[in-house]
Amino acid sequence: MKAHPTAGLLILALVSILSACVTINIYFPAAAAEKAADRLVDEVWQLKDKAPASAPADNPAPAGN
Repeated sequence: MKAHPTAGLLILALVSILSACVTINIYFPAAAAEKAADRLVDEVWQLKDKAPASAPADNPAPAGN
């Protein structure tokens, strides 16, 4: 008995859909992530401390109107 041409397409579609339903989860150790975040914050604060303070404007805008 000869298979219907659409049966092959149906099987191919089902296999494609099932193979697309794969999830990859990557878990990072919490302690390592926290340590890296602390190091990053420290680096940002050091860069901010080293940056020269901007000079005040000669004619600041009026506070009122």
